[in-house]
Amino acid sequence: MRRSRSCALVLIPVLATLGLGLIIFAFAQINLSRQIIQNFGEPSPQLGAFNRITLSLRLLHYNADLTNPLHPQAEPVSFQIALGESPLSVAERLQAQGLIRSAPAFSTFLIYSGLDTQIQAGGYTLSAANTALEIAYALKDPNPGEATLVVLEGWRLEEIGAALPTSGLGIPPEEFITAAQSAAVEGKLFPGAYQLPRDTTLDDLIHILTLAFEQAITDEMRVAYAQQALDMQHAIILASIVEREAVVDDEMPLIASVFLNRLAIGMKLDADPTVQYAVGFNTAQNTWWTNPISLDNLQFDSPYNTYIYPGLPPGPIANPGINALRAVAFPAQTPYYYFRATCDGSGRHLFAETFEEHVDNACP
Repeated sequence: MRRSRSCALVLIPVLATLGLGLIIFAFAQINLSRQIIQNFGEPSPQLGAFNRITLSLRLLHYNADLTNPLHPQAEPVSFQIALGESPLSVAERLQAQGLIRSAPAFSTFLIYSGLDTQIQAGGYTLSAANTALEIAYALKDPNPGEATLVVLEGWRLEEIGAALPTSGLGIPPEEFITAAQSAAVEGKLFPGAYQLPRDTTLDDLIHILTLAFEQAITDEMRVAYAQQALDMQHAIILASIVEREAVVDDEMPLIASVFLNRLAIGMKLDADPTVQYAVGFNTAQNTWWTNPISLDNLQFDSPYNTYIYPGLPPGPIANPGINALRAVAFPAQTPYYYFRATCDGSGRHLFAETFEEHVDNACP
């Protein structure tokens, strides 16, 4: 009993010391958070507790680099951010161009604030007379009077609608989707990066996207579609399938030839993207393009499911880019009826004339 009491007496000051240490640590963390928020604003809600603390400590280290202008008397200069450019690349180029002191400091703040996911492509007028924090916030808006809408090749109209809130346009996604469906313009919303006035209306936006499509289709392509026994709508439908099937652009004419060969003999297209389109949004994967496709998906009863219904689906499944549209107009001349992905993860395909060859091309 005496030994147990002695141990307890020894542990009491140890536990008290530990408790005091935890209290001091908690107060230190609270003070750190207050100081960081005061200097750099609220952290991104997407950050976990550990990342918030780590980034906060780094921001304290970089405080001078972020809050003091590099050259207080500097003149404004032009700065361009390319479509798809990474935040790290942007930070490094800002430093190289003499607009900020430290790319690592700038990148740290972007991640802390969540601005790393909000940088917009486009042209900016920036100055080293501004702090790095001011420059970071400026990169959300390339032109206060303009908006930038990026439409990627192979997007369906719902994906275009989802891009509207971050484009700078005030068009609600639901209204865009409803209007585009009513106008039956799926497939004609031409991919590209569009610099638009912020007050662009819904009708104007649809007109701009479809006009870009009309301007991209040359007379030569129209003649070529007719030579493939395709009217314009059927050509768009097939191009949308080619767009979703191809990963490497230079394979598009080969993939187009496979589908045209199948159509010529009345063979079903058996195109996975048509099943993905039919199935619709996958909440578990948070995508419109379910991958991989299950056996149940292949049985999904829809006129867009080309594993069940022969011929082309009733409409485009996406908005194809110019390469897919040209591939349908000018397909490769091949004897192929089958293709499947290679086993090296390159995105390329192996093509076959017979089903037996197709089976032999399967991954080991």
